[in-house]
Amino acid sequence: MNPMSAWWWALPVVLLPVLWHRKKREQTKTAPLASARFLPAAEPKQRRVWRWDDVTLMLLRCLLLVTLIALLADLVVAWRGDTVLVVPGTPAAVVERAAAGFRDARRVGLPDRDAMAWMHAHEREFGPQARLLVVGDAVMPAVQPRFRHAVVLRTAPAAAAPAERHVAVFSTRPEAWRRLFAAAEGAWHIVVDAAPGPRTDVIVWDRADAPPAGLHAPLWWAAHPDAFPELAKAASVDGMRWADSPRGRLWHADGWPPADPDGARALFAAWQRLHLGAQPYTAPAQALVPDAAAPAGAASGALRGWLNLALVVLFALERMVTHVRRR
Repeated sequence: MNPMSAWWWALPVVLLPVLWHRKKREQTKTAPLASARFLPAAEPKQRRVWRWDDVTLMLLRCLLLVTLIALLADLVVAWRGDTVLVVPGTPAAVVERAAAGFRDARRVGLPDRDAMAWMHAHEREFGPQARLLVVGDAVMPAVQPRFRHAVVLRTAPAAAAPAERHVAVFSTRPEAWRRLFAAAEGAWHIVVDAAPGPRTDVIVWDRADAPPAGLHAPLWWAAHPDAFPELAKAASVDGMRWADSPRGRLWHADGWPPADPDGARALFAAWQRLHLGAQPYTAPAQALVPDAAAPAGAASGALRGWLNLALVVLFALERMVTHVRRR
């Protein structure tokens, strides 16, 4: 059960405008006339009449409270049926081939590779009998996912696009560093720039003197630690010293630049693992059976936009009718 649904217990609050209007109805004031003494004595009778603006204002205030409670209660309508979820970058031919048995299902393009997170956020929008199919290079979650609907994963790793990395080299032996970057394999595409710029990922500082104070980059490879005082007491990881500085993160290891392929691969692997982050694996193809005990996902906000708009419109109408009533 969604914890936010406890707000529905606040629905009796809707009776407050009704009680308020019953108590605050405008009463007609009587003023005796001078000629009234010639009329037969009679007990005055007072009639309470509902004006149109009283009823309209009461209804608007009731609707305003209902809309606010629905917004706080995180109202979600199960309007989706069988759906094919397409990971970005999946060719249309692959989608059609994988969607066997889902011919009439609606296609939905995912915002990124994390299909499991999207389904957890939107699962409450699917009807009880809806089936879900995920096609493409979806990310494998850390734990086995649980859903209240039948989910089929027809996934396959996509060819990794070359990732362009920009490097600026300050060295008395630039050719050695250029040979290192030219040996990058796989999805690595390293561009050695003549000077650092906004797209620079790494600055290689292979000089004994300190760099200019205004030079910055996300990562520095320092061949001479004496040029950076921050490396004097730096921590060590896998034989490499590192420290954070105002210029960026500093790395240093003895024997740079690597002179053999194994050393070059180890440096590129450390760059990927420690600085860029490990690439997620592709989720295996499998069929997930429905789990009625699976926790309900968070709201996707499918109705939040409409409820917010209705709240604004009702509030504006309530203010206008209140102003008209006071005139």
